[in-house]
Amino acid sequence: MTPAPEELGFTYRAAKDGAVRIFRHGQEVTVLRGKAAAQFLGKADGASPGEIQLLCAKVTGNYKRGNERPGKP
Repeated sequence: MTPAPEELGFTYRAAKDGAVRIFRHGQEVTVLRGKAAAQFLGKADGASPGEIQLLCAKVTGNYKRGNERPGKP
């Protein structure tokens, strides 16, 4: 079962130098700088919390790819 987008545990912080730090459950996952950071902030501006979670998941590469199978019981 895939968790709801609001439950993925991602947060982000924009720094004064233009970098964007993305965290998952309080641990830093990645840092975006330059053009990537500007694009991320542009997409995140005005997005819903669920959309921001999915955006963070896509940027970090931590999202469902569609080829996963459920485990055996």
